[in-house]
Amino acid sequence: MDIYVGNLSYATTDRQLQQAFEQFGKVTSARVVTDRETGRSKGFGFVQMPDRGEATKAIEGMNGSELDGRSLRVNESQPRPRSGGSNRGGRW
Repeated sequence: MDIYVGNLSYATTDRQLQQAFEQFGKVTSARVVTDRETGRSKGFGFVQMPDRGEATKAIEGMNGSELDGRSLRVNESQPRPRSGGSNRGGRW
């Protein structure tokens, strides 16, 4: 299961994120999203856990908990809506 983690401190690292979720089970990846140009954290990240039951427990246990002084928002990651392109009412 892919898990969205929001309201991260800008100082939180991939490793810290992984360690926080490992208390609930196996973590296959943990990534803090960074700005391509500056390399600075965007304040959110994603955690992948292969076992759905462990992931559900992690969401329940981590949502609202504190990491690096910030109260986390944690839920199952939803796929980004595809824009399908927009011509804003004009012609292609």
